[in-house]
Order: sequence, then C-alpha cells, then structure tokens
Amino acid sequence: MKPSFIIPTLQEELVIEKILKNLRTITAFDYEIIVSDGGSKDKTLDIAKKYTDKIVENRTGERQTIAIGRNQGAKVASGDFLIFLDADVYIPEPDKFLSRALEDFKTNPDLLGLSGWVRVFPEMETWADYFGYVMVSDWMFYIQNNILGYGATCGEFQMIKADVFRKLGGYKEHFTIGEDKDLFYRISKIGRTKTNPKLLIYHTGRRPHKIGWPKLLWEWFTNSLHATVFDKSHSKEWKVIR
Repeated sequence: MKPSFIIPTLQEELVIEKILKNLRTITAFDYEIIVSDGGSKDKTLDIAKKYTDKIVENRTGERQTIAIGRNQGAKVASGDFLIFLDADVYIPEPDKFLSRALEDFKTNPDLLGLSGWVRVFPEMETWADYFGYVMVSDWMFYIQNNILGYGATCGEFQMIKADVFRKLGGYKEHFTIGEDKDLFYRISKIGRTKTNPKLLIYHTGRRPHKIGWPKLLWEWFTNSLHATVFDKSHSKEWKVIR
C-alpha cells in the first residue's frame, strides 16, 4: 500500500518548500515524492532536490499542460496509489490523512478514485473563498461522487489506484483545464469514486484571488460543458498565476 505523491511544478519557489517539507514528516508509511517540473527558471528545482525522491524535468523548452506534467510524473512512480497534488497544497497531519485515505480503499474494494475537501489557508481565506470552494465546489463534487456516482473533482488532491490510472491512459494531455474532472468521470465508469470531507487540504487560493471568483466560476462552467460535449477544454491556455 505504497503511495506516490506526484506534484507538477512551474515557477513554484515561493510555496514548494513548505509543501514538500510537510510531506517529509510522514513516518508511518513507505512512500515517495515525485516532482514533475514544466521548465522552471527560478529556484523550484533547487528546493525540490532537497526533499524529493525523483524529479522529472521538461527539457523541451515548450509549454506543457498540467496533464502532461502529471502523466510524466506517473511514469516514474512505483507506488500502488498515485496521489496528485498541486504545488501549493498543504496536508495537515499527513500521517493521519494517509491512514484515513488508505482505510477508505481498504473498506471499499470497488473504490478506485478518492478526493477530499478543499479550503484556502485560514489566514488567506475570504468569504468568497468559503462560498466558492465549500458551498459550490466541495458539496457539488460530494453529491456527484457519493450520491450520483458521477465522478468529478478538482485537481488539488486526487488519489487513484495506480493500475487503474494506467489502464485508463492517465490524464488526457490535450486538456488545458478539466483533465482532473474528466479522469474521475472515466474512473466512475468502471468503479467507484468518492469525496471524503474528512480529507481536508489547504491551498493558497491564488487563482480566484488574482482573477476574481466570478471569472473563475465562469471558466469552470464553460470548460466543464465544453469537455462534456466536445472532449476538450474551452480555454486554449490556462495562464500561470504565481
């Protein structure tokens, strides 16, 4: 029951050390940390080398989608479970978090994909963040996964059985956004997906803080609809926000 943490990065020197250092406090499990870097020019890789087991670098000079970055990290993973995290995601008490997550898979043999609830760091959270992530995103995904059996989730935290990930071919690399929801939907066609509210993760909320919640919600909606109808993202580019 070995988990592989896979973290795609691009210019993440401001946040990555806190995230990786926190994961390195895990003591109860055999695990590995993989950073899949999209071509950072800052100190991201220098920091990552202090904490990771494996680093995959994009040396092509071409901009890659986050789906490509995640897939490249998965290719070198040796774990039974693949845990995909965004580079600004912080897991409180990671040993307890992993115990709870693995127990979900142990007690539910048909469970193939697991997600949790997403919150912005308390010191950064606004009322709009609470509404956007908890009242809209978290509850929507909870209903879709746990009640309707329709797999969907955000990419901040996804835990997937490694053999299932490979069977499905991983993330669709032509998606600029929505690759996370698409993968969970495909997983739910062959097994069960679940959102566990007790698996709580924190992140910076940097995208809605930068572009505003109305624009972000509209982008979520249009890209989700476009993916369902046309099997591709509506947005041609998912701009980097740091």
